[in-house]
Parts: sequence; structure tokens; C-alpha cells
Amino acid sequence: MDENTVQEPLLLSKISVKKTSLFVSSVKWILTVLVWAIFAAWIVVIFLFPTQFGNELLAKYIHATSGNPLGITGSLFLVLSGPVLVIAFLSIFHLIISGDEELQQKKSSKHPGVRLWTFPVLVDGPFGVVSAAEFIGILLFAVYVIWALYAYIIQSLNRVSEEDLTPMKERIMFLKMMGGHLGSMGLYCMAFLFLPVARGSVLLRFINIPFEHATRYHVWLGHLTMVLFTLHGLLYVVGWAMEGNLLDKLLSWEAIGVAILPGVISLFAGLLMWVTSLPPVRKWNFELFFYTHQLYVVFVLGLALHVGDFIFSMAAGGIFLFVLDRFLRFCQSRRTVDIILAKTLPCGTVELVLSKPGNLRYNALSFVFLQIRELSWLQWHPFSVSSSPLDGKYHLSILIKVLGEWTARLRGSIMDISEAEQPASPSQHRPKITASVEGPYGHEGPYHLMYENLILVAGGIGISPFLAILSDILHRVHEERPCLPRNILIVWAVKRSNEFPLLSTMDLESVCPYFYDKLNLEISIYVTRESNPPLEEGDIHNVTISSVCPMSKGCGMSGLVGTGDSIWSGLYVISSTVGFVILLGILYIFYINPYSISTWWYKGLLFCGCMLASVVIFGGLVVGLWHLWEKKISAREEYDENRLKPGMVQHNEDTANLFQKNHTSITTIQYGSRPDFKEIFGSISEHWGYADVGVIICGPPTLESSVAREIRSRNLKRESHHPIFHFHSHSFDL
Repeated sequence: MDENTVQEPLLLSKISVKKTSLFVSSVKWILTVLVWAIFAAWIVVIFLFPTQFGNELLAKYIHATSGNPLGITGSLFLVLSGPVLVIAFLSIFHLIISGDEELQQKKSSKHPGVRLWTFPVLVDGPFGVVSAAEFIGILLFAVYVIWALYAYIIQSLNRVSEEDLTPMKERIMFLKMMGGHLGSMGLYCMAFLFLPVARGSVLLRFINIPFEHATRYHVWLGHLTMVLFTLHGLLYVVGWAMEGNLLDKLLSWEAIGVAILPGVISLFAGLLMWVTSLPPVRKWNFELFFYTHQLYVVFVLGLALHVGDFIFSMAAGGIFLFVLDRFLRFCQSRRTVDIILAKTLPCGTVELVLSKPGNLRYNALSFVFLQIRELSWLQWHPFSVSSSPLDGKYHLSILIKVLGEWTARLRGSIMDISEAEQPASPSQHRPKITASVEGPYGHEGPYHLMYENLILVAGGIGISPFLAILSDILHRVHEERPCLPRNILIVWAVKRSNEFPLLSTMDLESVCPYFYDKLNLEISIYVTRESNPPLEEGDIHNVTISSVCPMSKGCGMSGLVGTGDSIWSGLYVISSTVGFVILLGILYIFYINPYSISTWWYKGLLFCGCMLASVVIFGGLVVGLWHLWEKKISAREEYDENRLKPGMVQHNEDTANLFQKNHTSITTIQYGSRPDFKEIFGSISEHWGYADVGVIICGPPTLESSVAREIRSRNLKRESHHPIFHFHSHSFDL
């Protein structure tokens, strides 16, 4: 690839630059500073709690705010859950102000440099590939755990030494005190636990971390939280066993104070979720993991009954944001979606084209959750989007490789429909596939457009999102839209050559005629389990195309998604939160305080009831109005002449010929070998020179680790004229 073929970024040629106003930039900067200042203050408060100074400060704060209608519950909720909700509000305003910014506002820096989020620090180990920013976060939690354990041990020893007890009773008292402290540490970790799994969360959108990447934080936090809660329960069990009243304690359900039995049930549910989420169990039986993870309802509700309202309120903020996201997902997933087109490929891959409303936005790095009701009412599977938003306003595509029972049954259903004869009469039954969709989710900004130089590394079906990226770039080049990339290298490792037709799902020339005059594009394919090209390429590249009957006329995806309209999603979050505070205030003013309700577990139950009711009532009202607005917008939209109709089938020329025509001049194929990333990155370093190079990986963990290891090595040992590589993972294994 010649670095001099394209002299300047495509963004700068024939494209006018539209500047963001100084006022908007200033407001966004102020909001960003406020968000991080509040977050930093929140972390400082959590770090102070284990200290004597923190306890004294908390006592003074509770005394000063004791006059509020919610009492200690309101005080603790404000200081520990309030910050995350305020951050959510500020994030909403930031997203609304940002709008759909022009990409030229985020173009690459003229001075390449290492970035914390894209520099892999750890490559091999239990955490997988960890960036410098993620490593700082891990260190922060590790420091907190060590610091809190040290502070609590010192406090507990001092407290025990002040009592005149026998050695046995001293040990029992120490165990119980440490058990309580470990429980509070677990509660602080739980305040973060649900934030990464709120798929359309405004917090994730604000920091531009997609859900599929944030799930690893949920996994890490889940392990830490369950270790702390398990030790919490274990220390109490040992203490009660030493006292000789273990069974009585485990079955007790006190009105005033901690109700132990709900805590036992909650811990048991948590342990089931924890054990079945471990990698060996999850790989052995994914359905077992999926179904047992629905016990999170028992886990959270049992915790609220166990500790009561005021302690539960310490972790309620993150849980509330998750409930908001879950309810919105429920509303979106009720709609059935048209499958406009279905193709089955010989490599065991299915392409589905799904109908969507014109105002539902997504980018080339998005993914959706798909449910096929004829296969299962409960199973939802994530798939990367393989189409660009510029491919069509009213549809998006996904590629599904047959890897398990569910995907095999889907492919079989499509083949059955394609082979079925046309019904003799309109009333005769014809098989169909009923789909529901959640999403699309993904990065708030299309970061693949922010680099002049891109390396896309895929393994097998991991090529799917890169087809969307390539189509997006080619459309932008052809239409002269903002687009930085000018040098693109695709490295694709496949097991067998029958996967080649995946590339032919997109006709490069039809998207952007003479694209090779405007873009440096190379595709390197490595066939790892074949030593020579197959003899009959026509058979290998043959594609079976089958049509799918329409589900319901003109039914596209619902736009009720957290990553959709920022104004409506913001109103949904704000109205639900305000409604929660109103319901909680009404509950305390007109029921709990007048009637002197003091039962801890009952107040915890009422607290959870207010959370759920506020989402359903106040949030549901906004969702209803949002739905009506969406219907009104959809009714006004006119179908463009190129929109695909349900049941329509595109009959292309033979895929093998299409593959040869579109890709041969830019494609190299190596049989019986794997990518040598040392050689690949070495060649890139010499040809592309001093620049930022975005490297996006979509493939198995071994491929990801190999690329990250080479990037880390290159960046640490780079010469002054060599590029800086930026690591991005687009995981498809959620």
C-alpha cells in the first residue's frame, strides 16, 4: 500500500467544515467538568466511609439533614445514590446539546499520541486485554478493598479491645463486626454493578463505552461483589455456629433490624448466578447461565428485605437506572419486526435484512438482540450489524453464523420456507418467522471514522461489523460526506475458503464506483485449515437465496430504545426519577411517618415498590407519548423508491464471479498459514509513517490477545517516525 497515493484525508477534500458554536462548546465543557467533579467527590466519600473521620462526618451529615421527610433514608440516598442520578441528568443534557455532530469536529490530532483508552497494558491473564484506563479503574477498586479492609480491621480490633469479654466472645464479636463491614463493602461495589448492563444507559453513551464492552466491567464487579457478600455471610455463619444458635439465626426474620432469612435467600440466588456465569459452565450450557441470571430479581429484592430501606438506598441509584433500561427494552421488544430478506450461505451463515423506521439511528459498529418466537420466547441473541446506516434508511442487516442449536434451527427454518410450495389459496397456512428486536446499541460516536489509517482484524464471522464499516466509508467517500479514513487494511483469518462469500454480501463497485482511485484498500485473507485453493470454486462460492414471507405489513423496529432519540430518552429518565422521589415522599409523609412504620424489611419492600411504580407510571407515560410521536413520524415518512419490500428477493449474479470482479485486485489469499502480526505491523510502520492508526479487532480471545500484544510491543519500542497504534475491541461474544 503506497502512503503517497492519497495525499490528504478525504475529509479535507471538497468538504466544507461546519464549526460548533463557542457557546455550545463551552456548555459541553462545563457539563463534562461537572460530571467528573461529582464522580470524583462520590468516590472520595466512599473512600472516607471506612475511616473514623468518615464515620464522624457521616454522623454530622445525618444529624444536619434529619429534618427531611425521608429521614436517614433520604440522607443516605442523597449522598450515595444521588450523585449517579445527577450525573445521569447532566449526561442527558450533554447528549442533547451534542446532537448529531458533524464528524469533522472530532478529526484526528495533528500530533499522534498514546491514549489511555486505546493502549493495552495487560494482555494475558484473567482480565483479558486491559487498556491503561481500565487498569487504573482496576487499581482503584483494589486500593479501595485493601484500604477498607485495613481500616475496618483496625476499627474492629479497637472496638473489641474496649469490651470486657472472654477470648471466645472476643473472636465472635470480631467475626460479626468484620462480617458487617464486608457486607457494606459489597454494597458499595453493588452501587456500580448494574451500571454497565444498562444497555441504553445515558452514562455509557456519555463516556462512549458500548454495552458489549461494558459487560466485562459487570463481570469483574460481579466477582468482587460476590466474594465480599460470600465472606460477609460466611463470617456470620461461623460466629453463629460458635455461639451454638446457627439454625435459629438463619431462619430468623426480625421486624426491627436486619432480617436474616431474606439475606440467606438473596445470597443463595447470588451464588447460583455466580457459579453458572463462570466461563466453563457458561460454555457448557449457555441456557443454564441465561435462565439462572434472571434470579437477579430475587437477589435484589432479597437484599432490600434483608437490610431495609435506608441501607438499600446506598446502592439504589445504579439499580434504578438498570430498571429504567429494562422497562424500556421490554416496551421495545413487544413489537414484531419484518424480516425483509433472508439469505443462507454454504459456510453456515444466514443474512437477515430487518425492517426499521427511518428515524431510528445507528452506526456501523452497532449490534442488536434478536428473538425468533418460533424458536424460543425467552432466548435473545446478540448480533453485529453488517450494514451501514447509509445502505438504506428503512432496513439494516445482520450476519448469523451457525454455531449452536438455536442458530442451526434458524437456518433450518429459513431453508424450510424457501423449499415450501406456494399455498394453493390465500387461506392456506404458510410457515413464517416472527422476529423481535432490542436495540440497536453501540458506540455513541463512529470512532472508525476518526482515524486516517485503519487496520481491521477479523476472525471468521467477525468480518460482519467490518463489512458495515467498509460500506459506511465507501458511501461517505462517494457522497463526499465527512470521512477521515484513507488507508485501510483488512486482515481476515478463516478456517476454510467456503467463508469467502461473506465478503460478497457487499458489492464495492456499486457502493462507490472507482473507489480504488479515492481510497487505499487492501484485504489479506488467511485460510488456516486448507493448504491449497479448492478445485471447484464455483461450488464453494455458490449461494442459496431464500425469501421469507412478511410478518405484518410495514412493521419495523420500535424506536423506543435508550440509544435512540436523546430528548425522549432523557425525558423518560428524568420523569421516572422525579416520579420516584415524589412517590417516596408521598409514602413517607402520608403513610410511614404518620403510622410510625418501623419494620425494616417492610420499608425495604415499599422502597422497591416505589422504584418500580415510578418507572411504570411516570416513565410509562413518557414511553406512551414517545410511541405516539414515533407513529406520527412514521406515518409522515414516505417510502423511498429503493426501499426493500417484505418478501422481495434480490437475485444477484453468481457470487464467485462477483467476488472475483470486486475483490481480486485488492485481495491477497494465503492458504495454510495464520497472520504474522509482527510482519504485518512492521510493514505498516514503514509505509504509513508517523500517524495514529486505529486497529479494530473482532474475533476470538486468542486473536485479540495476539494483536494487543503486538500493539503494546510496537508502541513501547516505536521509533520516532513510526505510527502509534490504537487498540479497539469489537467483541461479538457477550
